Amino acid sequence: MSEKQKKPQKLKARLPRGFVDRTAADIRAVEEMTGKIREVYERYGFDPVETPLFEYTDALGKFLPDADRPNEGVFSLQDDDDQWMSLRYDLTAPLARHVAENFQEIQLPYRTYRAGYVFRNEKPGPGRFRQFMQFDADTVGAAGVQADAEMCMMMADTMEALGIKRGDYVIRVNNRKVLDGVMEAIGLGGEENAGRRLTVLRAIDKLDKFGPEGVRLLLGEGRKDESGDFTKGAGLNDEQIDKVLFFVGIKDYAESADRLAELVAGTANGSEGVDELNQIGHLVTSAGYESDRIKIDPSVVRGLEYYTGPVFEAELQFEVVNEKGEKVVFGSVGGGGRYDGLVSRFMGQPVPATGFSIGVSRLMTALKNLGKLGQDEVVAPVLVTVMDGDVESMGRYQRFTQALRSAGIRAEMYQGNWKKFGNQLKYADRRDCPIAVIQGGDERALGVVQIKDLIEGKRLSGEIEDNVTWREARVAQVVVSEEDMVQRIREILAHQADDRKRAGRG
Repeated sequence: MSEKQKKPQKLKARLPRGFVDRTAADIRAVEEMTGKIREVYERYGFDPVETPLFEYTDALGKFLPDADRPNEGVFSLQDDDDQWMSLRYDLTAPLARHVAENFQEIQLPYRTYRAGYVFRNEKPGPGRFRQFMQFDADTVGAAGVQADAEMCMMMADTMEALGIKRGDYVIRVNNRKVLDGVMEAIGLGGEENAGRRLTVLRAIDKLDKFGPEGVRLLLGEGRKDESGDFTKGAGLNDEQIDKVLFFVGIKDYAESADRLAELVAGTANGSEGVDELNQIGHLVTSAGYESDRIKIDPSVVRGLEYYTGPVFEAELQFEVVNEKGEKVVFGSVGGGGRYDGLVSRFMGQPVPATGFSIGVSRLMTALKNLGKLGQDEVVAPVLVTVMDGDVESMGRYQRFTQALRSAGIRAEMYQGNWKKFGNQLKYADRRDCPIAVIQGGDERALGVVQIKDLIEGKRLSGEIEDNVTWREARVAQVVVSEEDMVQRIREILAHQADDRKRAGRG
């Protein structure tokens, strides 16, 4: 007896790690959110631009996200001409390439915004994805700090346009030049100290996590965590550490500005950076943005190795419960700053630039926590049912459907097995359809349709206990002429919308 042939194994449906499918609700939430952001950007005079998902790898520059992993932290492939291309890992490097390539055609200052997916070839984890969306705005060709101040004001306006009230957010501002001045003041200037400066930056970045004493250890000999693992420190002495901790510990910039100026006195970068922070503070205050909205905060250090001047971060102040059940402040949802060196790589000449990037997915999570998304409910389509499958009848059902669509009403004609009418109503129930349109042979002969209010029908089904009462309660189902169908359906949908509003207020 011959051995039975093995059945070919079914292909297993599986999602690549670090990627997610998006539901209709998620897509609509993102569109709602990005629409509000776009309105603010447009109001500030910014115009959209779009760059491709792929760039030549060398155009992405030295700021690749993770040089220790394969493909330098990006997803790369070779073109048919052996040139390496990579999926973009942010929206800024492609903009720099676009500006340099079209420098003679664009009008400076070039004020632009763009939203799109970026990709990171990094190890995925909770809340850490390999594909996510960013929404950026940039000004290229404006050297003055008024462009940086405008970015901060635009971010504050964006937070409020999204329904985040004052006190629940703050735009924090620092300056790379001030930190460079502090590094010079403690003897860590020059290329020979680049490694130690980076260690200092990483230590400062742990301020929220470990507090001043934990950072003090990281700035000194090092820190041992609860598990016994030891992190080597920057090796600063007590005087150096005190100066760094004073800088990042400033809570009220106005009170500490003079002392900070003294600390960086004699360093060209530091004095210039303090002056720029003072200018930004004056500009935003003059425009009505007080420190509860835009705050000078020297503890902002993320990205300082990337930026060349002012840096800013949008931080949400309210508490949420994390995956461990702990209450934590939500934190950063976007950041940016001045990056005067990025476009210049292509140009051989200075090209000033400043910009801001919003993490769309993270901000969407925050807005869901606040109940600021999905307020405008999407109504499911009206279902035109199918009672007869002949060509003429199908044509009539299709005509009804198109008449509703032409009137701006979401509608669909049932596309499944029309012979089991009960399944059509089950389908309508699962789809949360508000209305079903029914026309059998008897209705067709009279030129009428039945309109079934499925929302009212559900309500009545919970109140009516016997079939006699059900047959008498015809309010959930009406018969109208074909000509009056659209108008009557519009009226029923309006009543349903009013009911939803009243329920929301209750």
